[in-house]
Amino acid sequence: MEKKQQKIFFGTNLKFLRERKKISQEALAGQLGITRAKLAAIESGQTKAPQPEDYLNFSAFFRISVDTLLKVDLTTIGELKLRELEAGNDVYIKGGNLRVLAISVDKSNNENVEYVPVKAKAGYASGGYSDPEYIAGLPKFSMPNLPRNGTFRIFPITGDSMLPIPDGSEVTGKFVEDWRTLKPDTPCIVILNGNQDFVFKLVTLAGDLFRLRSLNPLYAPYEVPVSEVLEIWSFHSFISREMPQHTDLSVVLNEIRKLRFAGN
Repeated sequence: MEKKQQKIFFGTNLKFLRERKKISQEALAGQLGITRAKLAAIESGQTKAPQPEDYLNFSAFFRISVDTLLKVDLTTIGELKLRELEAGNDVYIKGGNLRVLAISVDKSNNENVEYVPVKAKAGYASGGYSDPEYIAGLPKFSMPNLPRNGTFRIFPITGDSMLPIPDGSEVTGKFVEDWRTLKPDTPCIVILNGNQDFVFKLVTLAGDLFRLRSLNPLYAPYEVPVSEVLEIWSFHSFISREMPQHTDLSVVLNEIRKLRFAGN
């Protein structure tokens, strides 16, 4: 099977960041100690092999990681993420793994809320989660009243392990940039490596392991290594076409309120 070639955005990202800062090629080249002709060649892609020190110098100047400069098309990410990057907070490298968050934006440069349907789960977990082209092909929604300080995505859940949240519900999650910030028993969608399914669990980070617990007491808690986790999306809300089944509706509502509180 032919391996898909990784697209590199280094040159276009440099030009985008330079123009965003309103710096001329001559001025930037002077600050970095290179010629304007060399900078122009890198930006235009005429040179395919910049020196290692070039990568490091550009990364230090723009305060953005080399991985992000290479792998992420910065022209497609939202204004909030750009401001965070320019403030020196490279949100794509935190937690247990190196993760590139691929997103899509609308015509106004606002982040879309992508929906990952059941049929797309396998492709998402096997590499689509970090592929801008794959993410661009997912269904997109503009949801009112979402907080402006985060990236959100919708995942369908299956099974009854998180009752009273019914089987088939669609959970909206907020991307967790730094796994270390998770409070114990935070309700989250967890994207696992390999052929494993998405799971919706109460998540606790314990050293090099995540403890995953269900709301339904019929399911025993279990642990997964941090290395098996690709992404985590903390619970924000859910949509269901079914009324939660329980003999006492007040108990159901109380459980859902606790879930909402834990997710905030």
